[in-house]
Amino acid sequence: MSSSSGQQQFRYTQTPSKVLHLRNLPWECAEEELVELCKPFGKIVNTKSNVGANRNQAFVEFADLNQAISMVSYYASSSDPAQVRGKTVYIQYSNRQEIVNNKSPGDVAGNVLLVTIEGVEAGDVSIDVIHLVFSAFGFVHKIATFEKAAGFQALIQYTDAATASAAREALDGRSIPRYLLPDHVAMCHLRISFSAHTDLNIKFQSHRSRDYTNPYLPVNPSAIEGTLQTVVGPDGKKKEPESNVLLASIENMQYAVTVDVLHTVFSAFGMVQKIAIFEKNGGMQALIQYPDLTTAAVAKEALEGHCIYDGGYCT
Repeated sequence: MSSSSGQQQFRYTQTPSKVLHLRNLPWECAEEELVELCKPFGKIVNTKSNVGANRNQAFVEFADLNQAISMVSYYASSSDPAQVRGKTVYIQYSNRQEIVNNKSPGDVAGNVLLVTIEGVEAGDVSIDVIHLVFSAFGFVHKIATFEKAAGFQALIQYTDAATASAAREALDGRSIPRYLLPDHVAMCHLRISFSAHTDLNIKFQSHRSRDYTNPYLPVNPSAIEGTLQTVVGPDGKKKEPESNVLLASIENMQYAVTVDVLHTVFSAFGMVQKIAIFEKNGGMQALIQYPDLTTAAVAKEALEGHCIYDGGYCT
C-alpha cells in the first residue's frame, strides 16, 4: 500500500462503471493519447479530456462494462503503472455511468466543493466532523458552512481540482459514518458538486467557518460557547459563575502576547479548545475555553495574578 492511502481506501469499494476517471495526466493530454492507453482493453465510445483546473484529468467510456473492469483490474494488479508520456496515471471507476458532454456548472472541476448534507439540522454535524471526513483526501484549506433553502451546506476548499475531484468521486452519495453523528440522526447523505468559487473569504475562525492555513485569524468571540449565568451565593452576594471558559485580563503589557503565547501558558493545565483575543477599555483581554469546569478552575487558581514574563510583565 503506498502513501496515497487516502486515494486507495475507496478504490476497491467503488461501484464499477463503464466510465473510467483518469487523474494525473500530462497537461493538455490529447484524446488520441487516451485512446492509445485504453484501446488494448476494449472499444472506446466517448472521451472527455482536459478536465479540472489543471486540465490533467479525463473520463473514458468503454462500450461494455467488462472492458472497463478489465482495465482497472489489470493496473490494480500490475507492477507497471499506467503511463502517458512517462507520467503515472491513476485510474478509478467514475460515479457516472456515461459521459454527458454538455457540462452543467457543477460538473466543471474546481478546487472548491459544494456539499449539501441531507437529513440533518445545522447543529447536527460539526465543522470538525466535516473536516475529518474531507481531510482523508488531502489538505483542507478552508471550510464555510451555512443554511440555505436546499438544507445544511458546506463549501470545502482544497489545494487543487484533482484533490477535490478525488473527494467528490469517493464521497458523493455516501453518508458520514454513523459514529460521528449524534444519536438522533438516523442517516445523512452527502450530495457534492463543484463550486464556482476558487478561494473562500474566511474572516473569523468560528463554529461556522475555518481557515486551516491561517493560525493568526481572530476567533469570533461568539464562537466561544461559555454559558454565563449569575449565581447568588448563600450570603446573598453575587458569585462569579463557574464556566469552562476563562476571561483573562492582561496588565503591564511590555511584550506582545499572541494566541500562541496564551496557548502555551494555559495548555499546562489541560487541553485548550479555543482562544479569542480582543481589546477592551484600552487593555487586552482573552477568552480561553477548556473542555470542562474542573480544568478551567485549576488553571484560574494557578494563574490568577501570575506573570507570563519575569520582572512582573504581562500579569
